[in-house]
Amino acid sequence: MRTVQILSQVATVHTSPEALCQRLVEACAEALPVTGVGMVLMTDSGPAGVMAATDGPATTMEELQFTLGEGPCVESSQTGRPVLQPDLAVTGPPRWPAFSAGALEAGIRAIFALPMRVGGIRLGVLDLYRDEPGDLDQKSLADALHFADAGTVLLLHLQSLAPAGTDVVAVPVLEDRAQVHQATGVLSVQADVPLSHALALLRARAYAEGRPVLELARAVLGGQVRFDVDGG
Repeated sequence: MRTVQILSQVATVHTSPEALCQRLVEACAEALPVTGVGMVLMTDSGPAGVMAATDGPATTMEELQFTLGEGPCVESSQTGRPVLQPDLAVTGPPRWPAFSAGALEAGIRAIFALPMRVGGIRLGVLDLYRDEPGDLDQKSLADALHFADAGTVLLLHLQSLAPAGTDVVAVPVLEDRAQVHQATGVLSVQADVPLSHALALLRARAYAEGRPVLELARAVLGGQVRFDVDGG
C-alpha cells in the first residue's frame, strides 16, 4: 500500500516530530512533478501554523493564508475536499484576490490543496505548488492523495503524544501563533469588537502594511500599535 510505503520511508530517515513533518513534505516534492510543498496545521477557525515547508515560496504560501484567512488551504479544510488550481493567475483572483496577488508575486503559478481530516475533525492541509501553470495527471494526483493520507496518520500519531485531556498536537509549528491569538484579544478590548472581527482587523492591517501578521501581533502586545480611536 502506497501510504504505508510513504510512512516507512519517512520514519526510517527521521524520528523527531519536526523532522518527520519536514521529511514528509520533502519526499512529496521529490516524488511528484511539483516545485514545493507545505504542511499546515488547521483548526475550525483556520490555519494554526506551518509545520513544514520545502522552500521560501511554500512558506510564503502558508503565511499568506494564515494572515489573510483565505486561500486554497482554508477552503480545502472547510469543505474537506481537494482544491486544485492548475492556473492560479486565471482562477485564483476571483476566489481569493488578496491571497492570489501575494502568491503570484512569490512565483507560485499552480496550487493543489489536499485536506488531512478524520471525519469532521480538521487536522491539517498538504499544499503543493508549481512555479509554472499545469495540472497534475491522474497518477500524480493519486500519489499526492496518498501523501495527504500519510500526513493524516502522522498527525494522529503526534496527537497521541499530547498530554492527556488536551487537544494540542505534539509538534512545534515554524512560528508561534499564540501571540497572534493574544494580540487578537488585546485588539478586541481596544476596539470594542468581537474576537472574530478583531482577527479580521489584524489580518487586514498586516496585509495593508505588507508585514507578517505575527510581526504586527508582537507590536500590538508590545504597545507599539493600538487599534482604539485614540491610537488610530
